[in-house]
Amino acid sequence: MTPAPADPTSAAGSAGASPAGALAERLAELESRTPEGRIDLGLERVRAVFDELAPDLAGRRIVSVAGTNGKGSTVAFIESGLRAAGRSTLAYTSPHVVDFRERFRLDGAPAPAEDLVAALDRVERARGRIPLTYFEQITLAGFVLAERADVDTLILEVGLGGRLDAVNVVDADVAVITSIGLDHKEWLGSTRAAIGREKAGIARCGRPVVVAEPRPPAGLLDGLEALGAEVVAWGSGVAARWSRGRLSVRVGPPERATLRIAGLTPGISGHHQRTNAAAAVVVLDRLGLGEKAIRDGLASARARGRFERIADDPPTFVDVAHNPQAARALRDLLDARPGRKRAVFAALADKDVAGIARAIAPAIHRWYLAELEGPRALPIASLASRIRRGGVSGSRDAVESSPKSVAEALRQARADCRGTDEVIVFGSFLTASAAVRCCDS
Repeated sequence: MTPAPADPTSAAGSAGASPAGALAERLAELESRTPEGRIDLGLERVRAVFDELAPDLAGRRIVSVAGTNGKGSTVAFIESGLRAAGRSTLAYTSPHVVDFRERFRLDGAPAPAEDLVAALDRVERARGRIPLTYFEQITLAGFVLAERADVDTLILEVGLGGRLDAVNVVDADVAVITSIGLDHKEWLGSTRAAIGREKAGIARCGRPVVVAEPRPPAGLLDGLEALGAEVVAWGSGVAARWSRGRLSVRVGPPERATLRIAGLTPGISGHHQRTNAAAAVVVLDRLGLGEKAIRDGLASARARGRFERIADDPPTFVDVAHNPQAARALRDLLDARPGRKRAVFAALADKDVAGIARAIAPAIHRWYLAELEGPRALPIASLASRIRRGGVSGSRDAVESSPKSVAEALRQARADCRGTDEVIVFGSFLTASAAVRCCDS
């Protein structure tokens, strides 16, 4: 393979730069060549560069996690359990909330900038003239980073779908499929069955795949059967019960369970997390962990942007919910808390804003709309129109006379709070990121 020609501008720009500055340069170069939002599903190009890189992954366990919602939380539960057992880990997730390095957690901490620069440079040399998308290139850098850090286990979050996602260039020892919702329909299909078939593609013949979706579409189960995977299905292979903030999990069929563990206290909040936590318990059990590590790991798990408290007085939370299914789960969390909820909301144009509003509107006292930056951002007038279609009207309307940034809307929402009022910011990873930056400044 012909190596990529040297880029003197890049080399000069990196001379004397700090590791953080060098990483920022690499990411800017990558974004200018292939914007992060560009999608080009397929494994042929990724596999060619992966073969050229030939990262040494022998002996390392690989866990792949796909699904519409719950992937990041599931990765966090598995990662935390492995760390509690003393295993070294690389957890690869996307996108990030504030810092790009969040996407690559080595033993629970963001990867060093200098290591990421070295990994990205190695991929750049290996790809030659093969075009890669932004996501494909950083995914391959993750495999290089795992080799460089000599980790025991890789926990990989699938970016989009499963079968043709860049993560699927490696074979998972254990796979997890969380929920199946109608998202990214232009790429994955317009039905849950079609989307399920795509996500089934991360499984491997004879290897376990945990189906954490309690009512999986036929397309998912058909796809797993065709692959010959060992299906650990909800109800028969794994089940969980949530009661008064504690979780009980059964692994295996009811009559011959291999593990029963009660009184778990997952560190990531919400009744909806029971399926994600239960799936993580199965994975950790399959990887040979004992009950204490599983218990301690679930309790200490954290995930950025999942009902994360970012400020006090008034209490302010961010959540990356950006589809109706996630909005319903967020509503359950809000309903369980006292006080009125003021929502700061901004979304991208390709999202089901009306469906999101319909799912969460009963929990919201007042909306504060904001406008994101970038070509995919939904203008505030369109945002207002779509949430009205979702049933938001009258006194719940936000002021929309002029576009507001997330920071401006957040400051207004916090200033309007009285008594036990709380603020929730949601609608996109970009929305959450802007809110965190505002509260940190």
